[in-house]
Amino acid sequence: MIKADFSGAVQHYNPSLLLDTLTKKLLLRNDAMLARILCINAPVLSKIRTRKSPVSAALLIRMHEVCGLEVRELRRLMGDRRAKFRIGDNCFSLGVRPTTHPQ
Repeated sequence: MIKADFSGAVQHYNPSLLLDTLTKKLLLRNDAMLARILCINAPVLSKIRTRKSPVSAALLIRMHEVCGLEVRELRRLMGDRRAKFRIGDNCFSLGVRPTTHPQ
């Protein structure tokens, strides 16, 4: 069984910087407010801050929709230097709630 600790994946990986930047850009006070705006459960942000869970592709896209920063910039803020970002089957299992759009 693989332990879900992503702290050693990239030497400069720091998802807290990404979350702090979003919080400041959106003029929010805390992670609970950020979680509400991103339509995710608050514990998901806690797991990301403690590096027990990665920032999923779905969450990056939602961050882009909410704040307007390019996904490339969001990845740069958290220290992700990979050339490609693949979406896995389990990317939606991290608390991202699907949004409904009127037809």
